[in-house]
Amino acid sequence: MLPIISEESAAALFSEIFKDMPVWRKSMIHYIKEENPEINTAIIEAANRTDLDPKAVALGAYMTYSLIELAVKENDGFINFQEG
Repeated sequence: MLPIISEESAAALFSEIFKDMPVWRKSMIHYIKEENPEINTAIIEAANRTDLDPKAVALGAYMTYSLIELAVKENDGFINFQEG
């Protein structure tokens, strides 16, 4: 089951992304190459196999990855807070 993404977290991430979207996207390429190369390969493969703009496809995938990663961290923090 995927974690719930709060509106506050999404808004904060979108603010960061759209401050300088091309720079953010490039930083995510490098981050995901290190963090999860299989996901990065899948994103690039999907972006290249569509008639849509590959940069837009990749941006959507990287945003989704970031939102899920952020939600997991928040949920882990909440669980650890409850246990302590």
